[in-house]
Amino acid sequence: MQSLAQGLGVLTAMITPAVLMSACGTLILSTSVRLGRVVDRVRALSDKFEEPGSEEVNPDVFDERRRVTLLQFDKLTSRARLLQRTLSVFYVALGTFVLTSVAIGLVGVTGAPQEWIPVLPGLAGACLLLYGSALLILEARLAVQTTRVEMDFLWRLSQRHAGMADPRPAAAYREGAAKGAAKGVP
Repeated sequence: MQSLAQGLGVLTAMITPAVLMSACGTLILSTSVRLGRVVDRVRALSDKFEEPGSEEVNPDVFDERRRVTLLQFDKLTSRARLLQRTLSVFYVALGTFVLTSVAIGLVGVTGAPQEWIPVLPGLAGACLLLYGSALLILEARLAVQTTRVEMDFLWRLSQRHAGMADPRPAAAYREGAAKGAAKGVP
């Protein structure tokens, strides 16, 4: 009966990292979706960048659209790189949690007195999850910046089309955004 209880204890301990493996899988899936959206956005901007639009009638609008598009390409490139790095971190974290589970099993089967062995990869995996989460925060901030650039451009364009060339509302929006950023609001 004692060995059955010990065996069940080892199996229970081996399953514990599965919760963190599941968390890694969820983060990998959501990060992959985010990367896919960045790629789709780059393709859409590339198509828009290459095709002549109705803005060609107004060279100022055309030049500003190109400038905004190039700025977005820069931000999207940074986002894609961050997301690729984040995916790598999450995959390594997943591997460390699998290693933790295997180490728990080996320590339990061999009866080795080094119970600390499975703790090291578990801690490493948790640190990697924390690092990957921080990278996702940085990527989300870049996403907001990209959206703000496009929103500012569309605001200015709508004001031109409406015949309201008053830049004060856009400036007020930027001031509010700057105050929010100073407070730590993305």
